[in-house]
Order: sequence, then C-alpha cells, then structure tokens
Amino acid sequence: MSHHGLSLPPDVVARLVHLRIHQPQRVLDAARTRERRSRLTGPDGRLVLLAADHPARMVTAAGGDPLALADRWALLARIAAVLEEPGVDGVMGTADILDDLLLLDEVRMERGEAPLLRERVLVGSMNRGGLAGSRFELDDRFTGYTARGIAAMGLDGGKLLVRVDLDDPGTVATLEAAARTVDALADLGLAAFVEALPVRRVEGRLAVMVEADALAAVAGVATGLGSSSRHVWLKLPACSGYDRVARATTCPILLLGGEVAPAEAVLQETAEALAAGPTVRGVLMGRNVLFPSLGTPRTMARAVALLVHEGVGAAEALRSLEVG
Repeated sequence: MSHHGLSLPPDVVARLVHLRIHQPQRVLDAARTRERRSRLTGPDGRLVLLAADHPARMVTAAGGDPLALADRWALLARIAAVLEEPGVDGVMGTADILDDLLLLDEVRMERGEAPLLRERVLVGSMNRGGLAGSRFELDDRFTGYTARGIAAMGLDGGKLLVRVDLDDPGTVATLEAAARTVDALADLGLAAFVEALPVRRVEGRLAVMVEADALAAVAGVATGLGSSSRHVWLKLPACSGYDRVARATTCPILLLGGEVAPAEAVLQETAEALAAGPTVRGVLMGRNVLFPSLGTPRTMARAVALLVHEGVGAAEALRSLEVG
C-alpha cells in the first residue's frame, strides 16, 4: 500500500468508509480475530509504542501545521508507516483511530498485504475530556475507552492522563476517576499506562513542569492510585537529572515525546533517560515520530527502536535516521 504524499489513497479511504457503512461489525470481528502477543513485552522487557490519540483532545498542531493531526487520511498513513517498522511494538489511540487501523488491516489483507496489527501491543486511550486550551482542561473526564471496552476489543491495556496542579480543583476529580480506572484495568489483568504530569497555569495556559524533582514527586502520586500497582506503567517526559525520576518508583517507565523538537535533541535526551536506571523501559512517543524534524516517520521510528531495543547511543541512532 503506497504512502504517496503520506496520505492514504482515495480508493483505500473509500473502502474504509464502505466498511463503516455496510459492515460495521467488521471492526469487532477484526479485533477478535487479530493475532495477539502472548505477553506485553518481549524478553528484553522493553516497549516502543506510538501515541496516536491527540485529535480527541483537540491537539491538532505538529511541525508548524496547526491542523496536521486533523487530516485523518494523512495521520493514518503516517501511523501505518511507523507500524511497518519491525522495532515498533504497537500503538496507543482512541477508539476511532484503532477502529480505523483495524479496518485498514482488513483492506490490506483483501489486497494480499500483511496486516499491521498482528502481534502488536494495542493500548486504548481513556480520558480525553480535558480539551486542550479549555478552562476545564484539568477536569479530565473519561470520555474514551472504558476498561470493559478495552477488554472487549482485545486490547492490551489502557492509557490515562493525570495532570497535577495544586491550584486547580479539577485535579482531585481526575485523580479519583483515575484510581477507579486503574482498579478496573487491574481486575481484568490489563496494563494501565499512567501519564503523570506536574502542571501549572502560565498566562492562562497549562504548562508542564519538565523538571526531575517535580516528575519524581508526581510519580509517587501516580503509582499510589487504586488498590494495586501490579499492572501500572508510567509515562513521563525525559529531562536532565533523570536518575532522580528513575529512582522514584519500581514501576516501569515509558518516555513521552511532547511537541515536535529537533530529532537530534529528541534522540539525545531519550538515550540519556534510558540510561538513567532499570525502571526506564522504553518510549510511548507521538508527534516526534509521526512528524519528525528529520527523516520520515518510519526512519524516526527505527532510530527510536534502536535506542530502546538495541541499546545503541544517540549518535548511532541519528546516523541510522540520516542514512534511512
């Protein structure tokens, strides 16, 4: 399937729409017959996951284009390109995006092509009610997947966001809902990927405090949610002094990417954080892979996978990106 112009061809989109209209059950059928992994990680206990849940929170800007993520045809093509890289373990998204990918696999198989989601980790994004830029952003309600919905679709876990602002009462409501959700996922034996971010309002907008001490403190809040932390993974940004963050928990940590930054800086910061301690186990990265400043989505995914699964340094990963 061509990624010409990094957009799905019109005939593929037409087939997806046809299936949605005439055979909506195909989504559920595809989910239930998908070949799943026997366990979440491979022997190295590490993960490279693509984050693709941005549009549901009205986050549409990337790489200088304010509506880059709003073009679903292009977004799906970029996700598909990343998933064609063997070192990528899976993808995290909202139901509409994962439904699209399940149907895209159906179309691929109709055309004699290999499915993208076979033995991949699929994670459902759960709370998306705190729309970006809204006054109610920290009242982050669970408007996406439920734990039961994740289990019904044969997904491997759920992702939830917990932003902590000590001056905003929306924080405690989200904390309570998150705790119940961690319990619901654990009851079903599903992983809970908890993105924990210390935030504050700067000129009316939320800003993440990407500082080791603040991240270490909020990690303790995130891992203390619910009745058990046995299935909890943390999703935290990289920063300097990451050994303090790595020592804040024994739960595995995946590094997030945030807004698009120069690829060299992303790879260097990721490599340093991965070396900070045994708790740092991989990445759950979105826009920096989907809209990289250098290379293509697939070559950036390959570079990140080399850091995580092969243990190469940032310089070697960057060389692979430039060669690719």
